[in-house]
This record gives sequence, C-alpha cells and structure tokens, in this order.
Amino acid sequence: MSCLPCFGKKKTDEGGDEQAGSTRRGPMTAPAVVQAPMSYFGAPAAAPVAVAAPAAVTPAKPPGESDKGSSEDALRQGIEGKAFAFRELAAATDHFTPYNLVGEGGFFRVYKGQLEKDGRTVVIKQMDKHGFQGNIEFLTEVSKLSKLHQENLVDLIGYCADGDQRLLVYEHMDGGTLEDHLFDVPPEKKPLDWTTRMMVANGAAQGLEYLHEKADPPVVYGDFKASNILLDASFTPKLSDFGLAQLGKSGGGNMPMASPMMGSFGCLAPEYDRGGQVTMKSDVYSFGVVLLQLISGRRAVDTNRPDEEQNIVTWAQPMFKDQKRYHELVDPLIKREYPSKALNQVVAMASMCLQEEDCVRPMMGDVVMTLGFLTMLPPDPPSVEVVPAPAPAPVPVPDAAPAPKKEKKSHHHRHHSDSSSSSSDGEDAHEEEEEEEEEEEEEQS
Repeated sequence: MSCLPCFGKKKTDEGGDEQAGSTRRGPMTAPAVVQAPMSYFGAPAAAPVAVAAPAAVTPAKPPGESDKGSSEDALRQGIEGKAFAFRELAAATDHFTPYNLVGEGGFFRVYKGQLEKDGRTVVIKQMDKHGFQGNIEFLTEVSKLSKLHQENLVDLIGYCADGDQRLLVYEHMDGGTLEDHLFDVPPEKKPLDWTTRMMVANGAAQGLEYLHEKADPPVVYGDFKASNILLDASFTPKLSDFGLAQLGKSGGGNMPMASPMMGSFGCLAPEYDRGGQVTMKSDVYSFGVVLLQLISGRRAVDTNRPDEEQNIVTWAQPMFKDQKRYHELVDPLIKREYPSKALNQVVAMASMCLQEEDCVRPMMGDVVMTLGFLTMLPPDPPSVEVVPAPAPAPVPVPDAAPAPKKEKKSHHHRHHSDSSSSSSDGEDAHEEEEEEEEEEEEEQS
C-alpha cells in the first residue's frame, strides 16, 4: 500500500503522458465532476454540466397572454389623460362616502371629490366593477373618450384601472345642470331669460354636432337630456356622459343594454322604444325635447299636470301646426321678452327635430347654423300699454294776498268822472261811495 500506481502517470505508446483514471479508475477514485442524470435533459450534453443553484424560472404564459399585456400597455400610452391610483381617488372622495355622492347612472355612481396633490375639485364616476370582463374593453373606450376635445364638452382628466376598479375623472362645473335652472325655479331666483336659453341651446347643439360630424370616429351620445348639460358660472353649457352608452355596451354580458337610458323617459326617440337602438338621428330627437324644454320651462314628463299635458311632446304637437299659437309654448316666466321672429324659427326647428320618422330630422350642423343666427336677434321692444291718465291732483290754492290799496280818488276826479260819464246811473255812484268808505276805514285802522 506504500505506492499508489492508480494516481501516477504512465507513458502512452505515443510517448505522451496520460492522466491516470481518465479511462481507468481504481476502487477509490472519485470523479472530478458530478454529472446530472441524462433524464434531466432532452439531449446528451456535449460537455459535463456542473450542478449549481437553480435559476429563476419564468412560468410559461398561456397562448395570447403576451399579446394581451402588450395591447394594454399600448392602450394606456394612447390615453390622453392621467392614470390615477385607486387610493388617490378614494382619498379625494373620503372613501366614496354617501355625502359626496351627487348622482347615479345605470352602471355608475358619480362622486364629487378634491384631489390632494393640487386641491382641484373633480367629478369621479365609479363604474360597476362587475360589468367589465377585463381592462382591454375599458381602456379601448377610455382611449376614444380622451381624444374628444371641444369647448362644449366636459374634459376627461384621467382614469383608474386598478385591479377590478374602473373610474373616470372629469372636470367639475360650478353652475350645476340645466335642469337646476329651468324647472321649479323658486320665487327669489331669477329665471333664465330668452337670450341665455338660446345661448345654452346653441352651445349644446355645437357639442352634439362635434360628436356626430367632427369626431373620428363619430360618437352617438345616447343619453342627451337636460340633466347631462352642465353650466359654468357664465352659463356656458358643456355636455357630460357622452360616449358612456357605448362604454356600457362594451362591458360584456353582465351590462344591461338599456341601463344608460334610465331616467331619460320622455327624451328618447320612438325608434328606441321599437328596437332599443340609439343613433345620431335619435340624438337629434332628444335635442328637440331639450329645445322644447328651454322654450316652455316644462319637464319632459310631468305627472303633476293634466293627462293631456304630462308628456311635453304630446302637449306641444297641436301648437306646432298653428303659428298663431306658438306664443302659448313660451315659459310664463319669460313673459313677452323675446323676439317674435326668433320664437317662430326656434319652434319650427324643435318641430323638425321631433319628427316621428328619423330620416326627415335635420342634421346637427343645420341646427347649429339656425340657432347661431337666432342668438343675435334682440328681443322685441316692450309693448306700450294704453293706461288711462289719472285724475289731476288738486292744485293747492295759496293764501289770498291783501288787495293792493287803491288810490283815493280826488273830488275833482270824481266830479270829472260823473260829468263825463253820461251813461252811469245811480247804482254805480253808490258803489263808488261804498268803496271810498271802505278805503277810509282801512286807512284809519
């Protein structure tokens, strides 16, 4: 055991050295490298593989998962608005407490909030989180909405798509809704005058014209009504909730198709009742209802009125046919402070928008052109009423001043007068004597 031939070197036949154990190993020889079993590999290794710490293994994605992730990233990059974290919007609304709830739609709730970073007041619409199957549909619609910019549309500031939360963030309008200023006006509040009403109608028509004829792709509003027309401090109108009807439809099978129309009864076109579809021409019909509301100050449906007046369109139809009755449509709060020519054209335009057949309704561009002209017409001068003149007030009579003293007639003058006035009689002479006596008494006193 003193020699270990297994660990020595031997000469090869070619005269080179050969490492012992490379081809022959003794019973105590350990391999220089430990090889993994062949079953771990799909093919024989070309060289010995050392056992090391296992590397992080990325699980294989299901087919199409990689494309979906890249699509979401591309959609997010294409959205012209800020991506908010859910915690930011929760903090802005005090965790969506009920006292910040300002409205509710078919598949969303509307909260008023204040952003902590810049203190800006915003409106946050929280979508039904069970209505969307994933982010793709939601982000696709938000990307479209974020590219719609016009002075009569409410600006979309940003969105939130954290987990199953879907929220939209809009600018806040200080003036409230058109509905707030048009219906049930308290006595102490000044009602909207004719000029302001036409300005609101024209601005709302311009917003709708942009969605129909200038947006790419065109947008069907689907839920046009007075409560969706917001006003600023100077009564400039801006449309809200545009495009949300399509957003609701993109939510998948859990989203009821007609839910965006809740609360719009009386503003919807007849074809919606027949087929449940909204089009640009059904938007025109809804605009006609709002225009009629601006003229009359009435709600679209008012169950407090007599049966024949509860639906505003049914009530107005007989008056549409007789121009002499147009003035009966005007809100009594306006009185007669409006241009007669403008009233005739506005009522005619409302009648065209409210046609039963959608093909004969005008395009919104034609409506804008007409209303833009009418807003420049001044009101008629107030009519002059013939009022009977009041009886003249009695004129105060000043205190009688003392009669001026008459000069005392001299005896010579009396004698001359008596001699020269052959026609005077005894009565005249007697009167003169009495006057003389009165004068003497005054002088003595």
